[in-house]
Amino acid sequence: MPRKPLVALVGRPNVGKSALFNRLVGERHAVVDEIPGTTRDRLFGEFEWRGALFRVVDTGGIEVYQPKGTRNSAPLAEGSIEFVPQIRAQALLAIEDADAIILVVDGDAGITAADEDVAEILRRTHKPVVIAANKLDHVKRNDSAVEFYGLGLGEVFPISAIHGLGVGDLLDAVYFSLQETVELPETPEVEDHLRIAIVGRPNVGKSSLLNKLLGEERMIVSPVAGTTRDAVDTDILWHGERVTLIDTAGIRRRGRIEPGVEKFSVIRAMNAVERADVVLLLIDGIEGITDQDQHIAGYVMEAGKSIVLIINKWDAVEKDSNTLHEFERALRQKFDFLPDPPILFISALTGQRIHQVLEAAHSAWQWRAFRVPTAELNRIVRDAMQKHTPPVRGTRRLKILYAAQVRTNPPIFLFHVNDPKLVHFTYRRYLENQIRAEFPFEGTPIRLSFRPRGGTKDD
Repeated sequence: MPRKPLVALVGRPNVGKSALFNRLVGERHAVVDEIPGTTRDRLFGEFEWRGALFRVVDTGGIEVYQPKGTRNSAPLAEGSIEFVPQIRAQALLAIEDADAIILVVDGDAGITAADEDVAEILRRTHKPVVIAANKLDHVKRNDSAVEFYGLGLGEVFPISAIHGLGVGDLLDAVYFSLQETVELPETPEVEDHLRIAIVGRPNVGKSSLLNKLLGEERMIVSPVAGTTRDAVDTDILWHGERVTLIDTAGIRRRGRIEPGVEKFSVIRAMNAVERADVVLLLIDGIEGITDQDQHIAGYVMEAGKSIVLIINKWDAVEKDSNTLHEFERALRQKFDFLPDPPILFISALTGQRIHQVLEAAHSAWQWRAFRVPTAELNRIVRDAMQKHTPPVRGTRRLKILYAAQVRTNPPIFLFHVNDPKLVHFTYRRYLENQIRAEFPFEGTPIRLSFRPRGGTKDD
């Protein structure tokens, strides 16, 4: 199946990368600020262009910090100067993993020394590169953009990310540059076999778990955090079915990533989540639940993947008769945004309960592919409306006319209603809970979409 190509937005700080990212994904996901250096971490999103699906990553600026008084110097955001090497390294890894690159420059400022530094890096790649000369929303925009051909890279497009001017031409160039090198997916990917990504913070036992599942020492296991640099795929046969296991490097806490390729594997880990159907999130039973564990789980949900929580090193935890139940209660509380995920307490070192891991992942995968019969779904909706009357806005009440499951992997339910604006988020959640009461979709996010009947808003 064709994968979604990755487009990296790179450039020095404060040229509008985050504004362009927001324009592409259609929401204010990235922080936009006038102070250079605001974006420190990569942000992922998706967009569609000409019927094809793309992933986009917004990187922190690539810049060798210019001291005050030097050419085109600019103050960085408070506390960000020390992060310049990290920002540069993150962007360099994004370039390495990207299928196409958009170099964003400030069209009003002209070419700076930092732009030339970035261009020098990009000239060494063999990836398609286009230049977005941003902040050009005036009549002389084309004249101002011509200067950037001097960087010796790809074609230059004058744009205004804030107002959307010229963005279509820019995306056309990206689309056509990729047509010759990658197969562009026109529909969401559906895998024909189970793919499992093993993710988690560094040193929680991901490689040890993979070794135990494989029955052999295939990955280097070390107590030093960050040993695994890349995402590695391994195919196995489980009960006669093909299963792909994807081991990943640990995902570090924001602001704690240091320069060096071996410590910059977050993009590859996130790519592994993107390619997976089910994600095994490993949590250190000794250290307990951390904010970063919750952050990773949130990303998995945003990606629409099924999830299984794996508490590793359970053999080394001091326990009494209530320890397991108390830990599980804490998990349910801190991960209350997850769709009732399976929870396993294992030891990758001793093999304790290892046999349950693939069983839980396979069960979640089956729920991803499950389709609720239309008649059953509409019965659930009718019962839900009788138990809890739909909300009223002013003099108008929400009417649900018909519902159907239109997709699997992940499951998507389409509701035909009189007016989608009448659907309050609490009623959306109520409808989801009513569906899950009969079809739990364990560990699997489901999406509800509301469409007006015949494209009109009927009373």
